Amino acid sequence: MDLNHLWFLLLGVLLAGYAILDGYDLGVGILHPAARDDRERRIMIHSIGPLWDGNEVWLVTFGGALFAAFPSAYATVFSSFYVAFMLLLFALIFRAVSLEFRGKRESPAWRRFWDWGFFGASTLATFLFGAAVGNVLAGIPIDAEGVFRGTFTGMLRPYPILLGLLTVSFAMMHGAIYLYLKTEEELQELVHRWIWRGFGFSLVCCTLATVFTLLWIPDAAHSLREHGWAWIAVVATLLAFANVPRALFLRRPFYAFISSLAAIAGLVFLFSLTLYPNLVISSLAPGYSLNIYNAASSQKTLRVMAVIAAIGMPFVLAYTAAIHWTFRGKVELSDHGY
Repeated sequence: MDLNHLWFLLLGVLLAGYAILDGYDLGVGILHPAARDDRERRIMIHSIGPLWDGNEVWLVTFGGALFAAFPSAYATVFSSFYVAFMLLLFALIFRAVSLEFRGKRESPAWRRFWDWGFFGASTLATFLFGAAVGNVLAGIPIDAEGVFRGTFTGMLRPYPILLGLLTVSFAMMHGAIYLYLKTEEELQELVHRWIWRGFGFSLVCCTLATVFTLLWIPDAAHSLREHGWAWIAVVATLLAFANVPRALFLRRPFYAFISSLAAIAGLVFLFSLTLYPNLVISSLAPGYSLNIYNAASSQKTLRVMAVIAAIGMPFVLAYTAAIHWTFRGKVELSDHGY
């Protein structure tokens, strides 16, 4: 494995880490309006309160790694998705503001505004992540110099929209399972119903996404034919997803959460495999695509960054593990907080 492949692998790990960790707190935001009263909404927010900002470190690290290792791809992606990224940035900021501001006043109207803001921002951010993945897989109109030649509305195609809905559905399921682990009594029973609905929505979206990916994305079937071992990942992902209802039926929510986590990781792996060795696929001509070689930094830069990653990643992993261990267990409300 050369440095170019190493950095492609590291980007996949960072993306999977973000999808798994921020996936559950985005899912909590999507499910937020389904709570029956202010107490339940506070419990839901408290369940992710100490964790959500740490989870977003993985997204920041992914962006920094892409910039350092593959600057040409970074520039093309950010210029191509400029409007979408501004919407995403607004959603992530408004989501954070909603969390912090809702508890500043006792007014029901005040809290209702920020609660719906939390829901809208979480849903929009999740959908945009999925739509971006759909556009990357389907290809975007970039020329030989990596300049985007399309429009924002041109990216709102059926396939990216479908992957946006798939991402929302998985976040709902993942977030609901997480909430089941953090809640008790009546709210936990309510969350149990949300998990089944999230699973059903995910099943429909996943089935449609699989069919249309094989029909519309030639590289997906080609990757499976070229890399026969990839079928192991396909089967493992399907088994992990199928184990979610089994674990729920057996009342083993932790196993359901691990299965949901594994299914998300499997989907990220299959996305990376379909994309490989490209980073940005051009819909104008295959020769215009940016891959792990023509979009990469110098070998010296990749080498230096690999050393930095070897030093820094253990700290990120240790922090993530420590913060989740510290705030393990059921949520307990206090007079202060969100």
